[in-house]
Amino acid sequence: MTTPHAEASTTPSERMKIAYLTPQYPKVSHSFIRREILELEARGHTVFRFSVRSPEAQVVDASDRAEQTNTTVLLDAPLSLLTAALSQFLQSPVATLRTAFLSLVNGFRCGNGIVRPIAYFLEACFIKARLEALEAQHLHVHFGTNAATVAMIARRLGGPPFSMTIHGPDEWDGIEKHQIPEKLREAAFTAVVSSFGAGQAMRWTSAHDWSRIEIVHCNVDESFLGAVEPIASGDALRLVCVGRLTAQKGQMLLIDAFAGLLDGGVEAQLVLAGDGEMRAEVEARIAQYGIQEHVEVTGWIDESAVRKRILEAHCLVLPSFAEGLPVVLMESLALGRPVVSTYIAGIPELVVPGQVGWLVPAGDTAALRERLLLLADTPVDVLNEMGRAGAARVRERHYTATEVAKIERLIRSSKERENA
Repeated sequence: MTTPHAEASTTPSERMKIAYLTPQYPKVSHSFIRREILELEARGHTVFRFSVRSPEAQVVDASDRAEQTNTTVLLDAPLSLLTAALSQFLQSPVATLRTAFLSLVNGFRCGNGIVRPIAYFLEACFIKARLEALEAQHLHVHFGTNAATVAMIARRLGGPPFSMTIHGPDEWDGIEKHQIPEKLREAAFTAVVSSFGAGQAMRWTSAHDWSRIEIVHCNVDESFLGAVEPIASGDALRLVCVGRLTAQKGQMLLIDAFAGLLDGGVEAQLVLAGDGEMRAEVEARIAQYGIQEHVEVTGWIDESAVRKRILEAHCLVLPSFAEGLPVVLMESLALGRPVVSTYIAGIPELVVPGQVGWLVPAGDTAALRERLLLLADTPVDVLNEMGRAGAARVRERHYTATEVAKIERLIRSSKERENA
């Protein structure tokens, strides 16, 4: 959905050709990237989509399927990668060999072995050639991991300036592996999704480079902000947790706390919206407690189904152990549903306890159970008031048009510096 601020924000002379590169695109949990790209296009810019890999799960959202059609996947064309590397060598043999050697040495030093650095180099040759053919002026990367490594190598080969959005926690958990200091130094700018992320980036680069670190929040558009509905009264407490079924999201701990909530005599239902590598363990834990009638695991669902599940709930619960700043918290608040989450990373910057939701210490099952018990006793009108406050906070801090305007400004400034 096009946001109200998108119309006619650029003149023909201001319009840019921008490329986006991600590790996997489209992806069910990365709808904010799609919103960012579509908003840039609504502003008159041309955006080319690239992904290192194909999506690892079935693409269930119609909007994502459209994006998949428009996305070039680097690893889907191995022969083209080799052809691009040969062409690069013939154009500039000494510089190409020097860059290839440096990439291999750095990759081996960072514990990535030999195969991955070779793949990154070949991908860099390919995307550099494609961007030249498309006359792209800038390459922006989401996540400072493998895709950002490809972008950095492409720049060293003579490709366009690159920038990146670092989300965490993967980047901060693998500073050396992902060559974060080098990327911070060589990127035209680095966007981070929270003040916490800005502080982490500042840890790993010199004060001279701090001016190129900018906070650009992940975004939510009118498809969420325009769908606020009051919470319906009812006997059973309805909870939803949206996210990949993985250790860092804390669903196993949530099941333990939820079982304790039921043991406390509360009538409640829990929806785990998502799928992932821990699904079998999650379902086994549910069966262990004998609470299958109270817990639903949906598997992957599309964006409209996510909205529906959140709107059916009294509250969204995300007891994560490691995060950047989860978009699903923004989406839940935008829909007028308070949230329960943890005191980690950028989450306290969004979730003000007692105003739009509550926070508990990560890993504390007892504290989460106690909070859920208190939630069950909270009147619906109080929850609705918190939901309205949450929607206003998201509109103020995470609105698509506002945040994409920041990216647009940063890319344009980078282009001007390059042409100066």
